[in-house]
Amino acid sequence: MSTRRLRTGVLSTAAVLTLLTPATGVSAARAADGPPDLYEGHVQVDRGTPADPEVLTGQVFDDANENSRLDGDEEGIPGVSVTNGLDVVETDGSGTYRLPVRENMTVSVTQPSGWQVPVDADNVAQFSYNHLPEGSPDLEYGGIAPTGGTPRAGNFPMIASAATASADQECAIASDTQTYDMTEVGYARDGAVKDLADRTDYGACGVLLLGDNVGDDLSLNDDLRDLYAAMNGPVRVAPGNHDQDYDATDDAHALDTFRNDFGPAYFSYDVGDTHFVVLDSIEYSGDPETKSYTESISQEQLTWLENDLKSVPRSAQVVVAAHAPIVTHREVVVDNAADLYSVLSDYPNAVTVGGHTHTLENLVAGESREEWKEAGIDELPRTQLVAGAVSGDWYSGGLNAEGLPYAFTSDAAEPGVLTLSFDGAQRSERYTVRGESPDHQLLLGVNSPSWRAWAQEAQEAQDAETTDEAPAPFSEKVVTRSDLRAGESWLTSSFLAGSSDARVEVSIDGAAPVVAEHTQPGRGEALRKGWEYTDPYTATRNLTTSGNVGQTSSHLWRAPLPGDLDLGTHSARVTGTDRYGRSFTETVRFTVVEDETAAAKVSREQLGTGGLPLQTERTDDGADRPGLDSEEAREAGGR
Repeated sequence: MSTRRLRTGVLSTAAVLTLLTPATGVSAARAADGPPDLYEGHVQVDRGTPADPEVLTGQVFDDANENSRLDGDEEGIPGVSVTNGLDVVETDGSGTYRLPVRENMTVSVTQPSGWQVPVDADNVAQFSYNHLPEGSPDLEYGGIAPTGGTPRAGNFPMIASAATASADQECAIASDTQTYDMTEVGYARDGAVKDLADRTDYGACGVLLLGDNVGDDLSLNDDLRDLYAAMNGPVRVAPGNHDQDYDATDDAHALDTFRNDFGPAYFSYDVGDTHFVVLDSIEYSGDPETKSYTESISQEQLTWLENDLKSVPRSAQVVVAAHAPIVTHREVVVDNAADLYSVLSDYPNAVTVGGHTHTLENLVAGESREEWKEAGIDELPRTQLVAGAVSGDWYSGGLNAEGLPYAFTSDAAEPGVLTLSFDGAQRSERYTVRGESPDHQLLLGVNSPSWRAWAQEAQEAQDAETTDEAPAPFSEKVVTRSDLRAGESWLTSSFLAGSSDARVEVSIDGAAPVVAEHTQPGRGEALRKGWEYTDPYTATRNLTTSGNVGQTSSHLWRAPLPGDLDLGTHSARVTGTDRYGRSFTETVRFTVVEDETAAAKVSREQLGTGGLPLQTERTDDGADRPGLDSEEAREAGGR
């Protein structure tokens, strides 16, 4: 038997390096910096003559010496799922599989719990290879080079891993990095990607990039790889609508460059007691002129998913991730959502996760909304998470003190990363905002009639792309006495961890707390949209610089302000408790003034110093950048 590298997870760096030196090709730097189960390698493809060119065979094997080659003394791994993108088979007692050959296929292996597939030099997981005999059609970004006929064997190496066997897992999901140029690559690098690089809790599960990884320019794929090469765990990549070869003339080749650079368009892997499924929810029209697409999941994928799930216990935690979410609080997004839910009907612990909309949403199974019913979904059968965005609102807005765009999203969130936590029996999730601690979960402000009138005027000026008629900024922490007396002034809370079963309480000036109203409770109502359902904290900043304002959010609460508050500064203490019992508290100070003249004066003072440093507003406000001018950006702003 080959010598096995010792993996205790508790050795010192010096001890690990000593063990590594004689047996592996892993560089000293990677051994020192990476998690103990991360090793560099690749899938072994034997290009010899096959016994039957219509059948692909090979082995999944224990790569004991970590050289990515099936050596004579290395053992096969039984019971591992291998797929050609449609059929799914399990390896036999010797780790051998046999699959029908398809003309255009990506063959991949499902990493089992207790094992770890290799990564390449950029930490991208290596568990697949492409078979496309004639190669891609002529594509701007290259696609897949001709692979020739069926290889003699495709062998998949992996190593034993106590880390991936553990039921306790932290799994990071980074959606919509969506860089359009090197400036935005820098914003991502110094923002949410840096936060991930500083973390060490996700080493076994790794990081899933949830699509729109770049912004149409696929030459930036290499820069994206460089960005995430600093991750402390394997990187897996899902495709989005901005990751397509839009010069392809059909959907079959729309992801050829993606497949060449990152791996399969859809795949699965196991970590702990959780089965992860990654789907491609974008179907390209094949029209290079319009570059149009629909959000849907192909029948081929649904058949593959049925086959993939046959070996998964029905009681398992299942995460189904796709770039376009199945639903949002606004609408059913994926055209054939009901078909997907049908496939998942026997898996009560399944959850769906999406990106695409640059929103942050936690929609709980059992909710109902009028827009969903109109699309044939009477009640949400599975919890839907929408993962926010590394880019926030497409890197829009003024620059903060760190030189990064505010990029507040249209639904009142900030750039960040979603993390799923598992302890075997249960799943929880958290969203960490770029550069902030996990406790940063509440954005607070005052939504008043005067603020709403200002917001409408500011939106009209922004839509007209003119600054000549833009109103002077109005602070979300100012309210006039007349607005209070008229009613309909609220203390608002954008609770990032909030869902329909969360709770928000507000105490004004130390008075007994009152329970705030959830503006989108999911009890069968139609979408509540308008300035009265808008978070004023993020909207003020987006309307003053650049960025979308959707006038709706799934995680906004509001509590009425008393009509008899005295002139002067007041304090509100807000506590949000999420569905897992975790509580977060923030305090905001706001000012009651006599009239709108006083409100304008106080707004200038507040927004010029504490609330929004206008001197750092970007000279390029992003109006002409592809990200802010994309279809989903316009939809996000409700325009």
